[in-house]
Amino acid sequence: MREITASGQTVEEAVQSALEQLNTTKDQVNIEIIDEGKKGLLGLFGSKRAFVKVTLAKNKVEETKVYLKQVIKNMNVEADVTMDVVGNHVNFELSGENIAVLIGKRGQTLNALQYLLHLAINKDGEQFYTVSLDAEGYRQRRKDTLESLATKMADKAVRLNKKVALEPMPAFERKIIHSALQNNKGISTYSDGVEPHRHIVIKP
Repeated sequence: MREITASGQTVEEAVQSALEQLNTTKDQVNIEIIDEGKKGLLGLFGSKRAFVKVTLAKNKVEETKVYLKQVIKNMNVEADVTMDVVGNHVNFELSGENIAVLIGKRGQTLNALQYLLHLAINKDGEQFYTVSLDAEGYRQRRKDTLESLATKMADKAVRLNKKVALEPMPAFERKIIHSALQNNKGISTYSDGVEPHRHIVIKP
């Protein structure tokens, strides 16, 4: 039951009645007042009850989790989905047997799924969420790999005394490279090209 019409002596009483029937709290619903009612003479004669329509608000986070499970199922992969919400950031974690399929080459499938989730959860635009999607600790392993690559390529740029271009990568991965090298006084980094071929250039 997602919607209920309830009545009471006052609007507050009608709302409270609806909340009890839906077994929820006021912050989880949308309330529409149908009739404010009116108090009768001495509270008795000619009184009219208040009516409200109370609808359970859509839980975008839960809906997005269901959507993710459906996408994974359509990819013929069995995986468990856990979810962690901190403020307006939602982190989804995947675990399972055939998890490599969901990660893809250099995390491309995982990044594409994360982008889909970002679109799905912000579709109505009532509240903006940021989303991250990880699978069996892949993001941390990828971060370590990128930081190691950054150091290696910075050394190469200094050694050859010329610019070194890295492979194209998404914005959040480029940010990891920039951060890893920001304290390296021997080089500077900048992004070049247009998406999806935008890449980092390391310059001595």
